[in-house]
Amino acid sequence: MRIIIDAMGGDNAPKAPVLGGIRAAKEYGVEVTLVGQGEAILQVLRENGMEQLPEGVEIAHASEVVEICDNPATAFREKKDSSLTVGLNMLKNGEGDAFVSAGSTGAILSAATLLVKRIRGIRRAALAPVIPTGGGGAVLIDCGANAECSPEYLLQFAYMGAYYAEHILGRPEPKVGLLNIGAEPSKGTDLQRETYVRLQQAKEKGRINFVGNVEAREAVEGAVDVIVADGYSGNIFLKTMEGTGLYLMREIKGVFKKNLLTKLSALMVAGGLKKLKKLMSSDEVGGTAMLGISKPVIKAHGSSDDYAIKNAVRQAVQVAKSGIVENITENIEYMRLSGAQEQE
Repeated sequence: MRIIIDAMGGDNAPKAPVLGGIRAAKEYGVEVTLVGQGEAILQVLRENGMEQLPEGVEIAHASEVVEICDNPATAFREKKDSSLTVGLNMLKNGEGDAFVSAGSTGAILSAATLLVKRIRGIRRAALAPVIPTGGGGAVLIDCGANAECSPEYLLQFAYMGAYYAEHILGRPEPKVGLLNIGAEPSKGTDLQRETYVRLQQAKEKGRINFVGNVEAREAVEGAVDVIVADGYSGNIFLKTMEGTGLYLMREIKGVFKKNLLTKLSALMVAGGLKKLKKLMSSDEVGGTAMLGISKPVIKAHGSSDDYAIKNAVRQAVQVAKSGIVENITENIEYMRLSGAQEQE
């Protein structure tokens, strides 16, 4: 299996993508293609005591870089020799099994949609991170790719999230909940109320294990395996979780630093604190799958270090091996509302 990595994407590029890709090749036994400015990649190798590329790692030169200031909707077209454009074209042409990038989310989504293409019948690709919950983690879909949604979008998100939870997280008959401000079917805006009806119909036909509306608190406690949301609400939910996690970890650290007694107490619970920190770290997951694209695309966090990139590659391997793209394709007829026009 070969994973294509955007070596120039992210705050810590090219160092993090290069070293993370090399670590992944060694640990997971996969082949890696680093796409980017060849000399910059080789310089990272030299700075880290490597005179040549490790076995299983190769470079695909791309002279340009998509910067954060570039227009995300058009950057891949304006910079046709960028690491993003070259890498996704390689994926499209079958020169790799999955693509990983820590670059601009908007640019990756636009380029993946227009170059690699969506699965036929899928209206919008969605970002589906796995977030920590009391139930051992849940798929949040969407978390920011689609601020404005229709009931059909959310219906498709629910199916794709369920397939992801089943095939990647190993959850048979995953519980699917619709993020809302209350459990009653009458709660929310027209979007949530109409989506509720569609999801309930899918449940009655035995195609999805829809358990109803879920409030943010219950979602965090682990009430469901899949949290379905429009990108606007989902992004607020995700960022609130991230901010709360950072705040609590900082406060806990402050408590244990107050005096000698609390410092001794910290030593006694150090293992538990490390486990908690690991649980809350996005670096452990590595990245977010863009579901609905016809081939696996993983968006790593912009601030990813080499450890996070390595884990993003692991996730890319899991998605590529899972058959989720084929699973979505085979079930597309159940994921479309009657009377909907065929996707162009």
